[in-house]
Amino acid sequence: MRVLVAMSGGVDSSVAAALLVNQGHEVTGVTLKLWGGPSDAGCCSVSDVEDARQVAAQLGIDHHVFNLGEEFEELVVAPYVDAHRRGVTPNPCIECNRHLKFDALLATAKRLGFERLATGHHARITEGPEGLELRRGIDGAKDQSYVLSMLTAEKLASILLPVGELTKAEVRNVARSIGLRTSEKPESQDTCFIESSGGRKRFLSERTDLHDGDLIEESTGRIVGTITDLELVTIGQRKRLGIDELGRRRVAVSIDVNRRAVMVAPPEEAMIAELPIDTDSLTWVDAALPIGTVLNAQMRSHGVVAPCRFDGDRLVFDPPVMPVAPGQTTALFCGDDADRVVGSFMVAS
Repeated sequence: MRVLVAMSGGVDSSVAAALLVNQGHEVTGVTLKLWGGPSDAGCCSVSDVEDARQVAAQLGIDHHVFNLGEEFEELVVAPYVDAHRRGVTPNPCIECNRHLKFDALLATAKRLGFERLATGHHARITEGPEGLELRRGIDGAKDQSYVLSMLTAEKLASILLPVGELTKAEVRNVARSIGLRTSEKPESQDTCFIESSGGRKRFLSERTDLHDGDLIEESTGRIVGTITDLELVTIGQRKRLGIDELGRRRVAVSIDVNRRAVMVAPPEEAMIAELPIDTDSLTWVDAALPIGTVLNAQMRSHGVVAPCRFDGDRLVFDPPVMPVAPGQTTALFCGDDADRVVGSFMVAS
């Protein structure tokens, strides 16, 4: 089988390529050049491209670099900045997967005659009673099914996830056993275009205005403080918001960038029983599930799951959960062990 492997220069994608070569596939590696600015996140740098190239040479496979910098700026970076400007919290890694890795790159792979596109994500594709299913990776601590939750069964049919059956320790052991230069390479950060030295504040301040704002107690409407860089606040956040008269840490429950205000409440008053669905973003792996279906929702990349009921344009929780920021992705899982992804959506404003 002809397989195009997306090689980031990290150990996971390196081992994915090695496993496929060992299985007898005709493998070609490709590294996406996405971000042209400074980066210390272990992704998109010149050294990462070189690591991928040298691993490919070790494995005896061809390696190419595809430049998708313009698409990355248009479909990931610009929306990221605009979302913060509007008081919405984006998830750039998921949008990169949605638009670039499993759309633009997948389409290119097919156009070039490859039968499958492989990546180093820790997740599994299995055959179920109704067709292909997306499941959590074997290593729960490294599971990445959340960031792949927008994939449909149609796309799963063209994708391979070779390391999903391995723990991270086993991946590194494989890399060591065949002498891959990436065997001890540290893991990359999530947001490849944000430098750790300046963080979101520096990145965004160079691209949009950041403002001071008031902290307003939701129950009384009283101004209880101020906060800098209002656009960096995320619903559900506790840092930088202080404590109330009873010593309870405040939680951000809503953000109004026009009023330059953050509504806050103590944790027990911040809990929500319903989460609105941006129905335009709602994606099912297979067929849409009927209203009333009981599911498990994961609202953060490595967050715990919460039992819920799908109610068409919202999820209903029992018991209530902490608030989730508009723009964030919620992955939907089924089964008692919340192992199988059935769909995902972005939280509506």
